[in-house]
Amino acid sequence: MSPCRCLLKDTPEKELMENIREYISGLDDDIRADEEVYQKRLSICKRCGSLMDGVCLKCGCYVEMRAAVKNNRCPSEKRYW
Repeated sequence: MSPCRCLLKDTPEKELMENIREYISGLDDDIRADEEVYQKRLSICKRCGSLMDGVCLKCGCYVEMRAAVKNNRCPSEKRYW
């Protein structure tokens, strides 16, 4: 897969979500967080005041992508996960 050279404002929302899902499904099993951990992380992020439109305002990542990687951590100073 070649990198996208578009801006988010130019990417239809449905296509963006498909790209995020494709990224997550393409992660090797030894890198990807298991489903229970992934869902728990997302539920924590949904309650965080630093979440806006699926983006973490602490680091600028898409939380679904960050939460999907086993060794990633919450970028908040309090490390919620």
